[in-house]
Amino acid sequence: MNLTTEKIQTHWSNISPLLTIRNEKEYNIAVKRLNELLDLIGSNEKHPLYSLLDTLGTLIYVYEEEHYPIPEVSGTDVLRFLMEEHNLTQSDLPEVGSQGVVSEILNGKRELNVRQIRALAEKFNVSAAVFV
Repeated sequence: MNLTTEKIQTHWSNISPLLTIRNEKEYNIAVKRLNELLDLIGSNEKHPLYSLLDTLGTLIYVYEEEHYPIPEVSGTDVLRFLMEEHNLTQSDLPEVGSQGVVSEILNGKRELNVRQIRALAEKFNVSAAVFV
């Protein structure tokens, strides 16, 4: 075994828990640690712990992709969700059109157009991409 490998082996038992996410408990610890690193480092790529922050973020992303996949949703699904979250009725969306137009969109009889998407993105302060 060479000197570098010996040094790594000596320190691995201390480093390994920082880079291992196998279950929910380790995931929660990793997210907490990532938030602490973000508070400390921010976006300072020159900080000595920035590579740890970057690596930990990647490990968390991989765990989330496997255990918490984001379902495919349509723009209509997003609109329905946002309406529910904001306690809005079809009549509360004049920027989309009349209550009848909103009803047709929600029932899949009509697609959102570019103007409506832009208006909804502005109203709900989200990216227009969520409706596409």
